[in-house]
Amino acid sequence: MIRSPVNPVLLRWARERAGIAQEDLTAKFKKLPEWETGRIQPTLKQLEAFAHAVHVPVGYLFLSTPPEEVLPIPDYRTFAGHAVTRPSPNLMDTIYACQERQSWYRNHARVGGETEVDFVGSASIEASPETVARRMRETLGFDLVTRRECPTWTDALRLFIRQADDTGVLVMVSGVVMSNSRRSLDPTEFRGFALCDPLAPLIFVNGKDTKAAQMFTLAHELAHIWLGASALSNLGVVPGPGFRDEEVWCNAVAAELLVPLDALRSDLRRNEPLPDALSRLARIFKVSTLVILRRLLDAGWLTRERFDAAWAQESQRLGKLVKSGSGGDFYRTTVARVGRRFARALVVSTLEGQTLYRDAFRMLGIKKTKTFNNLGREAGVTG
Repeated sequence: MIRSPVNPVLLRWARERAGIAQEDLTAKFKKLPEWETGRIQPTLKQLEAFAHAVHVPVGYLFLSTPPEEVLPIPDYRTFAGHAVTRPSPNLMDTIYACQERQSWYRNHARVGGETEVDFVGSASIEASPETVARRMRETLGFDLVTRRECPTWTDALRLFIRQADDTGVLVMVSGVVMSNSRRSLDPTEFRGFALCDPLAPLIFVNGKDTKAAQMFTLAHELAHIWLGASALSNLGVVPGPGFRDEEVWCNAVAAELLVPLDALRSDLRRNEPLPDALSRLARIFKVSTLVILRRLLDAGWLTRERFDAAWAQESQRLGKLVKSGSGGDFYRTTVARVGRRFARALVVSTLEGQTLYRDAFRMLGIKKTKTFNNLGREAGVTG
């Protein structure tokens, strides 16, 4: 039996990179403890299976030392006041998949003679958040009255996504890597990211988060698109020390876009208990209660001391809630994962022979022609 000469350090690095405990893998790889100490080396077949299990290119395992992986976009995330360090393979693979889709769409748009999206990079952090939010609202057609009439957060989110899609933004919402339900995306690692491009601006929203939280993430990433700055972000409704100026500005724009202060003030009720106000206003504006808290502070309805206490209590309550996944109809979910604008363009290009089916299948995360045809119908391309 031929063994593969690998550095045990690489095996431990790959497992820890994937966030998997050794005991969780020993059922499948019984000799893993001995592999990691160097007492025994795995065969090539075992090594390939191990690489697949920890989501790492098998070639990495033949290096002399672990590679230094750098996120391909600026990382603006902070949690509990600290920067996030090592990215998970799920996050890295999601960014790479979105970059491939964006590259494909950019070439498709260029060949098709599409014009650049003029609002990409049209703002700066020197501009007031209120002014930029107003321009965004006008461009998106983000009508507050229509949003209030949406019966649920899901309906409001779909409306918001469709409005962004109609203006030329590729919006992708997924809670898993590609279509692999065993590779869930962790909202405590990231909420979303923006990939700026004048022909193919792209926003990815972590679908494992709550619908209300996804609303803020989409608004936040749209602010990054207006700013012309690609970025990996977390929610950060109320930025604290250590947040970059860009994040502070994008949060302020997102808050004003979703909950304009003038509209909020007109909905306030004198002496209303805070829990009642949070619940009522969150339903009206279709945002998280944390966003409402921040805007009540901005409006002067809450003192800082009362806000801090309420924020801690509400954060704890929301932290106990089960996060929502993609779920629902398979074809609708798959189109949402890649975005309707992207799905329509890819299906048409493939049917016209401009894109290989194998490339389309890879970018869509599917394997069968029948599934592809049904996705075409869901996207409104085929009958």
